[in-house]
Amino acid sequence: MIRYIGNRAIALIPILLGVSAAAFLLIHLLPGDPATVFLGEHATPESIARVQHEFGLDRPLPVQYGVYLWHAIRGDFGDSLETHRQVIVEFLPRCPATIELSLGAITVALLVGIPIGLLSATKPNSIFDRIGMAVALAGVSLPVFWLGLMLVYIFSVYFHTLPTSGQIGIDYSLLAITHIDVLDGLLTGNLPAAWDALRHLILPSITLASYSTAIIARMTRASMKDALHQDYIRTARAKGMAGWGVIIGHGLRNALLPVITVIGLQVGSLLTGAILTETIFSWPGVGRFMYDSILFRDYPVILAGILLFSLVFVLVNLCVDVLYAFLDPRIRYA
Repeated sequence: MIRYIGNRAIALIPILLGVSAAAFLLIHLLPGDPATVFLGEHATPESIARVQHEFGLDRPLPVQYGVYLWHAIRGDFGDSLETHRQVIVEFLPRCPATIELSLGAITVALLVGIPIGLLSATKPNSIFDRIGMAVALAGVSLPVFWLGLMLVYIFSVYFHTLPTSGQIGIDYSLLAITHIDVLDGLLTGNLPAAWDALRHLILPSITLASYSTAIIARMTRASMKDALHQDYIRTARAKGMAGWGVIIGHGLRNALLPVITVIGLQVGSLLTGAILTETIFSWPGVGRFMYDSILFRDYPVILAGILLFSLVFVLVNLCVDVLYAFLDPRIRYA
């Protein structure tokens, strides 16, 4: 197992290098000059040339990439053009909010997607199957920004039941332990603040989880239908095992193998979806910071965000590969 994990981890290095090179090239192909953004619209040609020389923007592109990569390996992603602070310093305080939103979204996706797929597979062509697949189709089809605005209108503007934006109400204060408000409220015994933070989390989590829920539901249904026609299911039923005991104990356990791979992919995609979701709900996370940086053309922040999302994506998929190999020894032996 250790050798398998090591081989998978080594295979991630060229992937990250390729992503960093492609992102660096695309950033420099965008219209606009970072020096002009840094100095403002009324900058003189002399000052622009000075800033370009100071930041090394007048060097050949391969040299710029090599210098950036060398500094990035050591944790230096440059300074933000907007705030003039180190990019890593800007990212770190915003990461817990994005982690909280991603955990909430994947929880919603699992609690809704897997039961829908399970019921649809065990009762094909029934009312449960049709409703479940209709929900899955809606989750895939509805744009995230439209769904978020509709949820805000229904539950915040019309019914006044859930807050529209933010991570926690201004009337509550929390002792920051993990910087995840719901968890900090529970750890410190501040249940009113934890409940308020959870209320703020509901709408963004549902919005962000809509697409992942649909994908997980459809994959669970397809995988479960295939598993229920296998010989070991018929053997278990022939031995007199109860219906749901066979479905959960034998069918679902084996059907979840491909579903786990999809879950890993969806966890990575939640990061990119968080950009729109955090912007709609004014969520103080990395996604909203990335959106503001794109509007400002803050190239160091944009590039660092792409690398951060890519790193999280490949690490999550590495964990999925390890879990997959642990659940299915045939992969590990191969």
